[in-house]
Amino acid sequence: MLVKDLSSYLKEDREKRFAIDNILYPAEYDIYLEEHCDYYLAEAPRPKTKYCPKCFKKYFEKDLYCKDCLCSLKHISEMKRPREIRTNPTFTFKGKRDFESFDEIFTEENFIRIDDFSFSMRDFKKITRIIKRTALENMEEIVKANEIDLESLNVQEKVLLFAKSFVDVDFKSYGPELGHFEFNKITVDDRQTPSLHMTTLIHELSHFLLKEILTGIICRILDCSKNTYIESIALYMLIYSPFTELIDEYAAHTVEGRFTLYGYQDYSSFLNIEQSLDGEMGRDEIEITKSIGNTFSIAIKDILESFIDDDLRLDIKDQFLRDTRDRPNYEMLRLENCEKLTDNGFLKAIWLILSEGFIASSMNVEKLIEYEEKI
Repeated sequence: MLVKDLSSYLKEDREKRFAIDNILYPAEYDIYLEEHCDYYLAEAPRPKTKYCPKCFKKYFEKDLYCKDCLCSLKHISEMKRPREIRTNPTFTFKGKRDFESFDEIFTEENFIRIDDFSFSMRDFKKITRIIKRTALENMEEIVKANEIDLESLNVQEKVLLFAKSFVDVDFKSYGPELGHFEFNKITVDDRQTPSLHMTTLIHELSHFLLKEILTGIICRILDCSKNTYIESIALYMLIYSPFTELIDEYAAHTVEGRFTLYGYQDYSSFLNIEQSLDGEMGRDEIEITKSIGNTFSIAIKDILESFIDDDLRLDIKDQFLRDTRDRPNYEMLRLENCEKLTDNGFLKAIWLILSEGFIASSMNVEKLIEYEEKI
């Protein structure tokens, strides 16, 4: 038999022809499809190019409206992605007083209130509950306002979307930092792998949440409403001394580690602060800051796990496995602190942060004014 004789045994690869014609000749393809509808729909249905902005059901190009919601359809290409969305989420704490200057805050009466520290774990849980509820409401509003189909998002987009339910997120493509939180904005480097992008977001979001928790505590103790003056004080309290810097950084690393694959934990920024102390704090004091940070991290993780459920956590881990070329390194796990404070101990730690931080803030009003103008 000659090679040319094999032509008698040929038959059309209809699946391949269908796919190629759909790309090269879309108009002719639609006409042909109408003429051969029964056969081709059975073997390879037409792509759905439209969606309902209410229920997100997918439709064919020729369809005009959703039969369930009775509303006009939109093209899938019009659907916004989380990166394109700008948000300005707000969190509110209410009190009887509304301070309009730092002079109104740093009064003898308020120093007494801070020192007396009329605050309980029940108050603390109310604050974290307010933050959690507000973020859920923010996310619901963002999804509705931007007609987002959650099921169509990849894991990286889902993490970005929930981060934007808490705080504004921006992107950069320069500098050595993977990301940073400053003045109610998270900035992340978009050159990272998806897995590092997500854990960077979670790390920086933890800094925001600790600041927000501290803001709520100050509002509760001073019986005042949240504003930029109170936020400036909370921000300053977390960065003015190695004690609070280490607490803040350790809490963020611990939260990040909760959503990171074992063997890829990173405590580098905590170690950088520790190495810069030059004997300012002893080993026992540093370990206490880790215990305080670990205790704060439990509350922060509880807030985040309202969004990042078990399924999403598994998706994040799978993304790590796809992105990672290096073997896991378990050395960083030696930095994990497995101690947390009792409720009474935790309240004493919060009192220490506030009492020392309030005094330091009152002595650095110029820096607070600088912060307040940027918030």
